[in-house]
Amino acid sequence: MVVHQHRRRRRRAVEAVLGVCVAVTVAALGGCGAASGTVAGGGAGDARPPGDPAAAVRGAADALAATGSAQARTAMEMATGGTRVTIRGEGGVDFRKRMGQLLVMLPADVKGQPEHRPITELLVPGALYMKNRGAGVPDDKWVRLDTASLPDGNLVTGGATDPLAAAELLRGAQQVTYVGESDLAGTKVRHYRGTTDIGRAAQSASPGVREALQAAAKGFSKDSVPFDAYLDEEGRLRKVRHRFTYVKNGVIDVSSTTLLYGFGMPVTVVLPAEGDIYAGKIAE
Repeated sequence: MVVHQHRRRRRRAVEAVLGVCVAVTVAALGGCGAASGTVAGGGAGDARPPGDPAAAVRGAADALAATGSAQARTAMEMATGGTRVTIRGEGGVDFRKRMGQLLVMLPADVKGQPEHRPITELLVPGALYMKNRGAGVPDDKWVRLDTASLPDGNLVTGGATDPLAAAELLRGAQQVTYVGESDLAGTKVRHYRGTTDIGRAAQSASPGVREALQAAAKGFSKDSVPFDAYLDEEGRLRKVRHRFTYVKNGVIDVSSTTLLYGFGMPVTVVLPAEGDIYAGKIAE
């Protein structure tokens, strides 16, 4: 009886975190969420920044577009009411075509058994496609969501921040300080810390991302989002951690980490046929 009561409380907390779209697909406690490839060394002694720190961070999205594509790992840790869950993802993104694909892994239940198969997510301008979404959706069907209609612009809803949106969000960076140089999986990176304004980022965002960020600017309780960003010597974003505050049946603290690597590797995204998209009502 105790276990069942614990799991019911845990499910309510997780549903509050993920909202309508993927709430019921996650029901587990998780550890501290951080994408693999941790940064070694604080680098606090490297006080002299290489140029304007804010300009370097704001230009990260353009540097990624020039690179073309990258592999990505994501980790989203959410906390509310003493409950923490961590959702991890892995895939790739084409920054020029503004398309990507992630396999989102949900945490195991209290007994250590998986409660849901991984969710396949397709990220395209203006839309999010999900397969194995659960909550009454047939296994062979996809769900399509208009990201501009989501109150968080899909910065949180899908259990992973779209890597393209994570980079575009830095266009609103302000009050940026240069922390110093660090090592990230054998690559020298420059660590920057500051805040970004969602509304300001939306004004400068690339087409296909702008409307989603505009929705997020209205949906989040705070426009200011603290971040830690790590850029390589070519100005490419290697790792970024955003910390959101989201209100959904209570205050939810979300730490979203995106790790980018394997630059230039081809990324292919095949959209589902119209007949494969679920047209029925999605259960909450």
